[in-house]
Amino acid sequence: MTRTITAQPLSAAGFAPFGDVLDATGDFRLINEGLCRRHHDRARMDFGTGRAGISVFDADPRNLPYDFDLVERHPDGSQAFLPMTTAPFLVIVAPDEAGRPGAPRAFLTAPGQGINLHRGTWHGVLTPLAAPGLFAVVDRIGEGPNLEEYRYSAPWRVTG
Repeated sequence: MTRTITAQPLSAAGFAPFGDVLDATGDFRLINEGLCRRHHDRARMDFGTGRAGISVFDADPRNLPYDFDLVERHPDGSQAFLPMTTAPFLVIVAPDEAGRPGAPRAFLTAPGQGINLHRGTWHGVLTPLAAPGLFAVVDRIGEGPNLEEYRYSAPWRVTG
């Protein structure tokens, strides 16, 4: 039996338990001779004993409704997704419940939004909704495994 959740617009308040919304809103300071607005220190990056690395992901686009049963987390570091296009993407996250993911939540990004997942946050796979699915990803580079996967006993369906 498939369970259904409705994706909500991504907002800093709604996403706060899972990570940071990266966008050009709120306070800023002018730099570059007044021609650039710097929205400073927008994410809590955490790489444990590793270091920050930047990778480029090229993901196949998906469609809504979107069915999934797999989530994952990275116990040793945060992970930021910075879209290289203005197309929206789907963000699936779940609270931790005694080492396992609870009921998931889904968010739809707006143009110009990226996310930073806090260390240990259960999340779905990268889910662009249009091609190309290009993202710069900032995450931990270091020794040892930094991935845990979990499959729900029944699939979830995300609607828009």
